[in-house]
Amino acid sequence: MLFNTITFLLFFIIFFITYWLFKEKHFKYQNLFLLIASYIFYGWWDTRFLSLIILSTLVDYVVGIQIYKSVSLKHKKLYLYISLIFNLGLLGFFKYYNFFISSLQESITALGFSIDTWTLTIILPVGISFYTFQTLSYSIDVYRGELKPTKDFISFAAFVTFFPQLVAGPIERASHLLPQFLSPRKFSFQDARIGINLITYGLFKKVVVADRLALYVNNIFNDIGNANTISLLIGIVFFSLQIYCDFSGYSLMARGLSKLLGFDLMVNFKRPYLATSIPDFWRRWHVSLSTWFRDYVYIPLGGNRVSTFKIYLNLFIVFLISGLWHGANWTFIVWGALHGIFQVIYLVYKKATYSNNTVLQKKNDRFLLKFFKILLVYSLVCFAWIFFRSQTIEEAVYFISKILEFDFSINLAQLSAFKGPLNLLLSFFAILILLLSYLLPENLNFKRNSDYLLFNFVIILLIILLGVNGKAGFIYFQF
Repeated sequence: MLFNTITFLLFFIIFFITYWLFKEKHFKYQNLFLLIASYIFYGWWDTRFLSLIILSTLVDYVVGIQIYKSVSLKHKKLYLYISLIFNLGLLGFFKYYNFFISSLQESITALGFSIDTWTLTIILPVGISFYTFQTLSYSIDVYRGELKPTKDFISFAAFVTFFPQLVAGPIERASHLLPQFLSPRKFSFQDARIGINLITYGLFKKVVVADRLALYVNNIFNDIGNANTISLLIGIVFFSLQIYCDFSGYSLMARGLSKLLGFDLMVNFKRPYLATSIPDFWRRWHVSLSTWFRDYVYIPLGGNRVSTFKIYLNLFIVFLISGLWHGANWTFIVWGALHGIFQVIYLVYKKATYSNNTVLQKKNDRFLLKFFKILLVYSLVCFAWIFFRSQTIEEAVYFISKILEFDFSINLAQLSAFKGPLNLLLSFFAILILLLSYLLPENLNFKRNSDYLLFNFVIILLIILLGVNGKAGFIYFQF
């Protein structure tokens, strides 16, 4: 069930009305109803996958309680390992089994040997990368003593399966979201207004910007051979905006739907293409994932408490794993490795040019210098996106080689990727509207009713006039 469909709209309206019929003191019944609705929402794709998420919920619920009850560190570690092995094993089997088997076969064949392997027809469960990380963080936090486990199974299950953010995040921490299930919720008109703003803005990003740019991007990547430098550059810029608007659009809608239900989710995107360094980019892009890797991988590896070389190595490992998290393909691993290399280069440069004269640094950090930094970071990010979007390493290398032909001839038919010049013009117009929207308050909390009504009227009008009604899925559903 996609957020950008009539089916979901009807589902949510019925759910929303029924949900708030429960009185504030009956919030546990709200949680039960929310759990049932979340199972219906998730089962809409494939009911077979419900067993996986229910099993994952049961395992981590029991593990959390047993870790807390255990006196010895040995027993605590045993239960934590059960959670780690189960969740990562589940994720590894469904997402990476065939990838590792085929990679092993190719490596052995390259050495001149032959090997017979067998693969399975495995369907990747929607959202498995997100909810396994969410439940894992719960078990780890209980083990660290940072969180007391709940004995309320219904509330815990509702936390794991919370449908607004179930299939593409944000990856919430139990310390932030679970207490909201364990306490009464009261309907707030102010939160509802903000929620509606977030939903309409997120829908605009998805169907007006992302889905329209996808028409061009898909055609460019499907016919790289007939594209030239300028059309390929436009293609990768369009993809950078497509994936940003697609994913941040989902996150905005997830936050907006949650606001309507009395919940507060973390902000997952903070205008990432305005970043002035690669570390700054990752403080703004997919914040819930980057902070998850920081807290549960980078810091346990030693964080900043180790030698300089180990810091660089740990950073590279984290981004390598992050790339693999995104998908079972060498292109994602290269994408992650590139960001790891960018991080290390930045830290080496920062250390080499470090100056105690902070006043001088502030003087030099003027508008033009800041603009140059933003442009440089965006260019590096776009270069890495080529590998992320390509199906194979060979395709990505071919894409780059075609750019380096430096053919800047202008051909409207080619630039519009055979969809006609009108679509190209509408795409640039959609991007312009997106940039203008950055002038709005970042939290979309308008104080005046007139501003609230005008914003939603304009956004809905743009969705009707410029939206691509293809009911396209969200890119991150495949991860």
